[in-house]
Amino acid sequence: MLWSFSIGRIAGIAIKVHITFFLILILGAVQWGQPYGAIGAVYGVVLMILLFVCVTLHELGHSLVAQRFGVAVREIVLLPLGGVALLERNATKPWQEFLIAAAGPLVNVVIAILLFGITGAAAAMGNFDGSALQLNSPPSISAMLVWLLQANIMLVLFNLIPAFPLDGGRMLRATLAMFLSYQRATRIATTIGQGIAILLGILGVTSGNFALELVAVFVFFGAGQEHVEGQARTILQTKRVGDAYNRHALTLDIGDRVSRVVDYILTSYQPDFAVMQGMKLLGIVTRDDVFRALSNEARDIYVTGIMNRDFVHVPHTATLEEVRTIMMEKQARVVAVYDADNYLGLVSTEDISETFAVLAYQERQRQLQVSETKQGSV
Repeated sequence: MLWSFSIGRIAGIAIKVHITFFLILILGAVQWGQPYGAIGAVYGVVLMILLFVCVTLHELGHSLVAQRFGVAVREIVLLPLGGVALLERNATKPWQEFLIAAAGPLVNVVIAILLFGITGAAAAMGNFDGSALQLNSPPSISAMLVWLLQANIMLVLFNLIPAFPLDGGRMLRATLAMFLSYQRATRIATTIGQGIAILLGILGVTSGNFALELVAVFVFFGAGQEHVEGQARTILQTKRVGDAYNRHALTLDIGDRVSRVVDYILTSYQPDFAVMQGMKLLGIVTRDDVFRALSNEARDIYVTGIMNRDFVHVPHTATLEEVRTIMMEKQARVVAVYDADNYLGLVSTEDISETFAVLAYQERQRQLQVSETKQGSV
């Protein structure tokens, strides 16, 4: 994710902090610094850091279970509103998605139980300050334990709201997908999620709670995005990549220079070019490769000097959804399509997006025709 930096790795997963994360530290310092001065400001920062340790453990819960099911995890990014584990793909089975989604809140349940036990033990030994239970209590270890206990309980309750992109929404979709098609389960779950978001938004406006309004907007658009993603996954499974590549694409020869590619770019909409030696694909040259060469090289160099030789192969029998998943896992924008050892053509993420738009339009037209036919027969 852009504007984020790494602070370490756990179980092979990069833990990153987004630059905006520091806003939550400032908020903590201001919130406790106003009534309690410099000590309160430091206390507030420490509380926010400990809270996001719990958030990181929450995301690690998702990530470790995902890895157990063979789903690669690219990174965990900490943001002011929480954390996000970036998985390379969705789980293939509903019960796997359910367990991955449930693992995060379960971590917070365990943390809350531990904090409750520590707090109870401290109270039994007379080492617990009763004022820590009061609202806006002064900085103390007891107040810190109580605040973190409450925060973890709130994390559990919030994440279990059955609305995307929260864990509860994913658990709801996974449960429905055990009995319904993936597309229908996603549609139902996202509709419920957006309904909940509207209710939260109304409650936020009537109560004057700006934070609740932000949550409502976050949930509403997150549910909408998940609906589009679920639709894409379903539709792209219906078409093979061997039926979607450009059969009339312009290609390059190993003796061509960058100036030839510039001519192609200026006279066509094609952004990616295969560099061929006879019938063999040697590498791929993209528009970005050309622009980089033009800015760094004064000479008209050969395309073999700028082409990418380490490209991803996909079989022509793979579905577009399978290819899209491979692209995300390999972080590749362009892949080469093969029939056994025979090169067929290139497919990019833009090609897949355009194909999805066409297929989605055709599906809408088909559903409209079915609806009109049913109405005509009544």
